Amino acid sequence: MFGRFLGLAAAIAVVSIGMAGVASRSAPGDAVETTATISGNHDNWTTHKLRKDRSMAAAEAAGHSGSSGEALLSRSGDSHFYADADIDGTHIRVMVDSGASIVALTRRDAEAIGIDVDRLPVTGMARTAGGEVPTRMVMLDSVEVDGVRVDGVEAAVIDADMGVSLLGQTFLSRLAAVNVEGDTMTLR
Repeated sequence: MFGRFLGLAAAIAVVSIGMAGVASRSAPGDAVETTATISGNHDNWTTHKLRKDRSMAAAEAAGHSGSSGEALLSRSGDSHFYADADIDGTHIRVMVDSGASIVALTRRDAEAIGIDVDRLPVTGMARTAGGEVPTRMVMLDSVEVDGVRVDGVEAAVIDADMGVSLLGQTFLSRLAAVNVEGDTMTLR
């Protein structure tokens, strides 16, 4: 179990590093300006009014989200938040991971969606407890969680047994708000 977790953490780290280059290529209008000083030991970008207002304005201006719904997720017994996502028309169980810079799909989930993983070019390698595994980039048509939908979501297929696909920042950062209060996560 620990080895599996360690492998998942290593895969996330490699994908996060690889996505830094992709993030730096975003259009200037996609960035949310954060020039005002916001401080506090318990500051949370998802709930701070200035950041929240700017994030909502940026999401509306960019027209990224295809809906104005709200999804409520309950914390599971392992302290994580899981969601039943509709990815390109296929039901996929995902773990919400705000620390992952990208949606990361297991090979099994990618193939269930209809992605021919072997035809995707290898764009990087992830170092896991089981050794190095290839990563492949793909653009998803849509990702939806309980009516909260984002179109055109970049994802990586990780050729390792992560156990569960991850709902990372290529989805979460395009929402108007992501908020955790107690054992409930709200996606808007």
